[in-house]
Amino acid sequence: MECVKIGLLVLLALFAGQTESATDTKVVCYYDSQAYNRPGNGKFDLNFLDPALQFCTHLIYGYAGIKEENFNIAPLDESLDINKQNYKHIVELKRRFPGLRVLLSVGGNRDVSGEGSEKNLKYRTLLESVETRLAFINSAHNLVKTYGFDGLDLAWEFPETKPRKIRNKISSWFVNLKHKIAGESITDEKAEEHKEQFIALVREFKNAFRHDGILLTLSQLPNVNGTVYYDPRQIAPNVDFVTVQAFDYRNPARNPKELDYPGPLYELPVVDEGRKFDENADYQIRYWLNQGLPANKLLLGIPTYGRAWKLNEDSGFTGVPPVAADGAADPGPYSNEAGLLSYPEICNKIANQKEIKAGYLGKLRKVNDPTKRYGTYAYRLPDQNGENGIWVGFEDPDTVGNKAAYAKAKGLGGIAVLDITLDDFRGTCVSDNFPLLRAAKYRL
Repeated sequence: MECVKIGLLVLLALFAGQTESATDTKVVCYYDSQAYNRPGNGKFDLNFLDPALQFCTHLIYGYAGIKEENFNIAPLDESLDINKQNYKHIVELKRRFPGLRVLLSVGGNRDVSGEGSEKNLKYRTLLESVETRLAFINSAHNLVKTYGFDGLDLAWEFPETKPRKIRNKISSWFVNLKHKIAGESITDEKAEEHKEQFIALVREFKNAFRHDGILLTLSQLPNVNGTVYYDPRQIAPNVDFVTVQAFDYRNPARNPKELDYPGPLYELPVVDEGRKFDENADYQIRYWLNQGLPANKLLLGIPTYGRAWKLNEDSGFTGVPPVAADGAADPGPYSNEAGLLSYPEICNKIANQKEIKAGYLGKLRKVNDPTKRYGTYAYRLPDQNGENGIWVGFEDPDTVGNKAAYAKAKGLGGIAVLDITLDDFRGTCVSDNFPLLRAAKYRL
């Protein structure tokens, strides 16, 4: 009888451990407040958040910025955030969702200033002295406490890597020779100093936040070289989690003349000089893990939007990437940004079975990814006048689920969805709203 009791206790302990582990898995929902200003059915009011928040453990509100004159944090849309009390209303959601943690994000490629080497220079200048770092920390601490946020997310706007140019074999040979002699082109001559200074910023933030129990998180933005700017082992003790935004490696702004999968899970087959070994989620995740960040503090970021290019007479007939392109596709009616389409703007363009049998009728042909490695895309070839061709690479419930399953298999802390305002929050494609968020949650 005693053995039976011991066995039951062991089983209960194991079950309790599993329950705690499941509870600890994070589903972080990024919310871009500017969705409030989108036209028509793209407009995202706060009441749309309710059906999403049943799946979210954390909500990250974007975005705040940095004042150049004094390096204080500041709302990027004071009219919405302060005058219309969006900060207040977003934090009050915790009353209806008691387990929810709400954070404010700073940067996120929304606080853009300058061009070329001067682009977003204030994010590097701020790091370079104790005085400017403390001015920022103190102002952020005050803002977070004043409005009741649970934490701050540093979506730091470090310089992006330079996109690889399309070259023929001869020019590629000369460029490779030049890189061997002179090295790769440098986007930040003080990169090593900024790396160390960012470690100091994170440490100083944690010291300031610790007494109040305020969370500190980090978002690695797309195309920011983590090996250059982040030291995972030094950062790890001072952050609650890190989100790797492993997508947008190819987009029309960086690569207008050649399209490719924008957010592959694994390394793409090498078919030309344009594909880099590190432009995939698996490489980025392994970097953070191998360099000392605990797996339970690492989240895989998954986009809810697609990247879209125009096709022309040089694009061929198959749609299989990489493909020659003619710049960004026209803006969608809701997202209103060239080269970017929200999930509902994409799924409503894809031909159903009846339309496929009728010859697509102007709709897009969807191509799934049986390998579960690279992603889904859809396309429409140009017409006889060479117009109306489009190609879009995107996530659907299957690919989102695959990425969530990858995060689970790696033992990661969870996933992040960027962002929920570009998911199908009105349920126009299927009966359930937020199909991408739901798919990610269920696969975890």
